[in-house]
Amino acid sequence: MKTAQIILQQLGGNKFIAITGVRNLACDEKSLSMKLSRNMSKATHMIVTLTSLDLYDVKFVSCRNYSINTVKEYTGVYADMLQSIFTDVTGLDTHL
Repeated sequence: MKTAQIILQQLGGNKFIAITGVRNLACDEKSLSMKLSRNMSKATHMIVTLTSLDLYDVKFVSCRNYSINTVKEYTGVYADMLQSIFTDVTGLDTHL
């Protein structure tokens, strides 16, 4: 739970949720996943996972018709890159 809270804060916290319209946040010991609002990449979910090197793996997936397709995947991402990656893939701003 603590890791997911840190990931959310690095994305922008409650302002990130309000501005981007993400919902259905779920977490486990090392990751945070969320359902995305409509965006230019057609991804429906984003999964951010903490690796053993204290870096993140970010995966954007599309879940439609009982199939899961990877839209875009990044490995070895630093915390300060999370917001820019989100904006590049979805086209949604993370801050005003």
